[in-house]
Amino acid sequence: MSSDPSPAWRQRRFDLIVFDWDGTLFDSTALIVRCIQAACRDLGIAPPSDETAAYVIGLGLHDALQHAVPGLPVQRYPELGQRYRHHYFRAQHEVTLFAGVPALLQALRERQHLLAVATGKSRLGLNEALRHADLQGLFDATRTADETLSKPHPQMLMELMAELGCDAQRTLMIGDTTHDLQLAANAGTASVAVAYGAHEPARLAGHEPLHVAHSVDELQRWLLAHA
Repeated sequence: MSSDPSPAWRQRRFDLIVFDWDGTLFDSTALIVRCIQAACRDLGIAPPSDETAAYVIGLGLHDALQHAVPGLPVQRYPELGQRYRHHYFRAQHEVTLFAGVPALLQALRERQHLLAVATGKSRLGLNEALRHADLQGLFDATRTADETLSKPHPQMLMELMAELGCDAQRTLMIGDTTHDLQLAANAGTASVAVAYGAHEPARLAGHEPLHVAHSVDELQRWLLAHA
């Protein structure tokens, strides 16, 4: 029997699998919500509801704060962002990867998928999160919201595909928000949603992902069977 690995390569539906970070791999949704609300209190602003704060997760910080706290004088958003970062970096050691994520990534790596991250975090924030999660060097490429246009603009995903030499038909985007799913649609790629993060399953399903996974284990089973 031939030892040529190329037949197994061709059997894969997707060569590149791109993950969102917060709420998809990293169990940080509740912390982000609390930090947005705490930053507002620091500035004497009424904090948004849990639902409103969770909805903006996945966007770049400036866009997220504008959506979560509309009507704030434009010159105050940088100050609000500074207070958010203060609270987040002080508490980020409290959160970890979702259970099962290391095994999921290892299984995909063993099947020779290319792996990437597309996140609304800053480069500094993602690098620190990767260090904290002990995932430095695992991903083939990453993009952050301060390096390119924020989700759902397709540029982040387009840049990852270009860097790794993959076309849209062979790329899968996985995320926990409608921003991730719209990013995939705008870039012409397929998507899978996870329902254990920031957005409700019904809202995710409305964007017609290939699948909505309700746990990391379910996500892994689906990917190994269909990706």
